[in-house]
Amino acid sequence: MSTDDDHRLAADLAAQAGQRLLALRAAGGDPDALRRDGDRSSHEFLAAELARHRPGDALLSEEGADSSARLAASRVWIVDPLDGTREFGEPGRTDWAVHMALWERGKLTAGAVALPAQGRVLSTADPDGPATPPSSITRLVISRTRPPEFVTRLADKVGAELIPLGSAGAKAAAVICGNAEAYVHSGGQYEWDSAAPVAVALAAGLHASRIDGSELRYNQVPPSLPDILICQAALAEMLLEAISSVREE
Repeated sequence: MSTDDDHRLAADLAAQAGQRLLALRAAGGDPDALRRDGDRSSHEFLAAELARHRPGDALLSEEGADSSARLAASRVWIVDPLDGTREFGEPGRTDWAVHMALWERGKLTAGAVALPAQGRVLSTADPDGPATPPSSITRLVISRTRPPEFVTRLADKVGAELIPLGSAGAKAAAVICGNAEAYVHSGGQYEWDSAAPVAVALAAGLHASRIDGSELRYNQVPPSLPDILICQAALAEMLLEAISSVREE
């Protein structure tokens, strides 16, 4: 089972990787080279640190070679060393993140989302949701580059403004921190995109599921999770009904 040390390790490593990425970004250079170096160097750092601190655990990382050995493991770290790589390479953008999540025997048990350019780390070590749960949906966070086809109709149906952001971690953070009521995505993601944001959202008391309401399952073959809904728990039933309605139109 996860321990307080797992929660803290996720937060600390995500924060440290984020600081390294900030330093790399500050040095400047060609944006494409910067993105490649960011992905590679963050993965290498996190893989080495996990091997040092949790040598018996398996690793699934966007930037690492997958191994079938993780399927038999009881503990798997699901990592996106740099989520929002596109935004990382664009000067001034803050919507990129580092994702760290721990999966144990079918469940996410610890996680952290570092938002280095925002000076923030959200984690299961200290979950914190909005002080006052909203009673309506006024803001929907969506993918900046791959917004779902149905989302404009969904926004019209529920009377919400669309807020495009980069990293899935940044989008989940907007909901967790009360800057939006829901994050909706369909059209392709992988486990490393959502595992850490979902772990933190669930710890903060939010709802997280597929957009049909079914469970998000991790450490699967292949590690694909094409859609997601993260929202305030009180709004989940209404949102799922609205999503179903607009997708059937």
